[in-house]
Amino acid sequence: MNDTAAHPDSPGDGTRAVRAGLPEPVKHEPTLPGPVFAAHFHLPGDVSGPYSYGRDGNPTWTLLERAIGELEAPGADDAETLVFASGMAAISAVLFSQLKTGDTVVLPSDGYQALPLARAQLEAFGIEVRTAPTGGDAQLDALDGAKLLWIESPSNPGLDVCDIRRLVKEAHARGALVAVDNTLATPLGQRPLELGADFAVASGTKQLSGHGDVLLGYVVGRAGEPMDAVRRWRKIVGAIPGPMEAWLAHRSIATLPLRVDRQNATALAVAEALRGRPEVSDLRYPGLPDDPSHEVAARQMRRFGCVVSFTLPTRERAERFLEALRLVEDATSFGGVRSTAERRGRWGGDAVPDGFIRMSVGAEDAEDLVADVLRALEKSAESAG
Repeated sequence: MNDTAAHPDSPGDGTRAVRAGLPEPVKHEPTLPGPVFAAHFHLPGDVSGPYSYGRDGNPTWTLLERAIGELEAPGADDAETLVFASGMAAISAVLFSQLKTGDTVVLPSDGYQALPLARAQLEAFGIEVRTAPTGGDAQLDALDGAKLLWIESPSNPGLDVCDIRRLVKEAHARGALVAVDNTLATPLGQRPLELGADFAVASGTKQLSGHGDVLLGYVVGRAGEPMDAVRRWRKIVGAIPGPMEAWLAHRSIATLPLRVDRQNATALAVAEALRGRPEVSDLRYPGLPDDPSHEVAARQMRRFGCVVSFTLPTRERAERFLEALRLVEDATSFGGVRSTAERRGRWGGDAVPDGFIRMSVGAEDAEDLVADVLRALEKSAESAG
């Protein structure tokens, strides 16, 4: 489902990504300038211009923010992007900048396992928190009187999908803002602002940077008071990325379409190989035609992601499976070029069975990865005897 474009003003994803955020060329200077390490800048006289102090702005952030904005909201001159030190820093910035005592927020009950921590802090500030599952657009029933709706689609780790357009329309009709966590989809999978959302939020730690060596987050939204409030929050709490992390992420964006297409295709191959295995239950991947979320996902997503989830019969079987894998690292992230998998229940906070596996498919050859997964399944069964 790659985008193609014949007109230079509407480039395809690959063309856009390799040039996203680059400055105008200057003779004898690099195409992508190196990271700017500065806590302060020359600032004689009155305060003016984009760079005054390192917590407020940095040229390396500016280029990365421009690049992310070109992917999340291409052609939208009124879109603004802010980068953060991590995905949770970005999530917190939206939640705590938009909500005050007495407000109501609707969160997914099946979202990222750190959301319950955010919920506890929101409630400590006198903010009412309602929750509902992602699947079946269940959050619709909790919208009345809400100030903010938080959507995570696909959800992490269960990979349910909701109709973002429908939820946005209903939320706006009730006067609520809408934020969409776009981490699993990436801007090459879906663009929440084009679906009507007020904010697209993501952990750039995952597939955006894609090499498992950067912590980063971002928020994209339309210019105006909501984004001004997010910017103020970043300044107040100082949740800023280091220039090296920002530069690494920008460098990595050039290969994002290559990585996404390879990883998505291999994720589908892994999901198809797991389908029908007697020891595998609750297999989920939105790209499978028979997945419960496929119909909705196909309407709003251009790519279905690199994460596959499934359940093995017991905790012990899941752990033996993970130990038997040779090409897959037992780690707790996703989106990297090296495949990872974990028994998600070991962390707590996710309502998943003990044998639930979240697998992130990397850039290995599909045949090799599928063979490794099937071999590990067989090996884990033998160990049970």
